[in-house]
Amino acid sequence: MTAQKNDHTPYVSVTGEGIVKVMPDQVIIRVRVENEGSSATEVKAANDSAIDAVLKYCNQKKIANKDIQTEYIRLNKNYDYNKKIYKYNANQSLSIKLRKLSDYESLMQGLLDSGINRIDGVNFKSSKMDVYLSDARKKAVENAKKKAMEYAGVLGQSVGKAISISETNYNAPSPVDFRNKAELRSMAASDGAAETISVGEMLITAKVNITFILN
Repeated sequence: MTAQKNDHTPYVSVTGEGIVKVMPDQVIIRVRVENEGSSATEVKAANDSAIDAVLKYCNQKKIANKDIQTEYIRLNKNYDYNKKIYKYNANQSLSIKLRKLSDYESLMQGLLDSGINRIDGVNFKSSKMDVYLSDARKKAVENAKKKAMEYAGVLGQSVGKAISISETNYNAPSPVDFRNKAELRSMAASDGAAETISVGEMLITAKVNITFILN
């Protein structure tokens, strides 16, 4: 009987979205060292040498160890059917968090000079992400309640208490800039003050599903 009564309770379910626009103050740079050759030992040694130089350079730039992370290390053996020989390919990827965006240009040039030969991309972040996400969630709830009141008002009813709430996946889309080694070197050679990134705004969003009782 209780279940039957609940089934007939009038309610309205809505989805609310909250958006907060912020300027990022950090960037995560994903770079990679890749070497290929006929000897596994040689390509691994070449990679190790480049990574060592990169880490030393980051230390000179006063980037904390906690802001540098090895994402993967790979060594693959491939067969070249045209030349009938085996080749080895070594990859090592690093993720570097830069907490001062104004240092981006000099850091990228230094990484390339240290031996980085692949740039997988950049991802902008905010140091106050938790605060902005909280604001976005509150806005999402307010948006959901506003929608519910609009629907109920047309029907001549009012919105009661919320009986369920769930959060869907939130996201923080960021502008992403990709520059390969040739592009960066060309720009650095033509203009020492070249700008290779456009930071723009981050849109931090949160979505909630809320069910309200209708009175």
